[in-house]
Amino acid sequence: MKKRITTPLTDDAVKELKAGDSVLLTGYIYTARDAAHKRFIELLNDGKDLPFDIKGQVIYYVGPTPAREGMPIGSAGPTTSYRMDPYAPKLLEIGLKGMIGKGSRNDEVINAIKKYNGVYFAAIGGAAALTAKCVKSSELIAYEDLGAEAVRRLYVEDLPLIVVIDSEGNNYYEIGQREYLSSINK
Repeated sequence: MKKRITTPLTDDAVKELKAGDSVLLTGYIYTARDAAHKRFIELLNDGKDLPFDIKGQVIYYVGPTPAREGMPIGSAGPTTSYRMDPYAPKLLEIGLKGMIGKGSRNDEVINAIKKYNGVYFAAIGGAAALTAKCVKSSELIAYEDLGAEAVRRLYVEDLPLIVVIDSEGNNYYEIGQREYLSSINK
């Protein structure tokens, strides 16, 4: 059974999500990759505001391809998340609730997810064109000089995701591997 969730995420909504849950996400999310994250931290270190209010928001680690005519965005598959690990704990501390990407996270990020009641989702790798169909609008909001890695505000409908790390620190990558190994060793 898939859970339907909407942004911005509340603390209660995040607590309801468990590692391994399939979700359909609807609402506004923001794109940002490592270069944008680095700038976010530089702004915060200088005592300045981020280009958007991060409280309750979800960041999608993606660098979409250019949109074809009449489309809001090009292919929009997830990028490898560990490149954002040096920056994610600070963003969770100031109110970020969700991250979307692919691949594992380090212990510092997992501890921050638990401490600040966040969640880490995996988008389906290799399905960038299908993911793009869930994007109904795209607005460039910061760092145009970063090209595909600029910060965009996307409106998505029923974006399919898997909860990989829930607010208790349960990690579906580890759980899934254990379950698989257990099933073949019977």
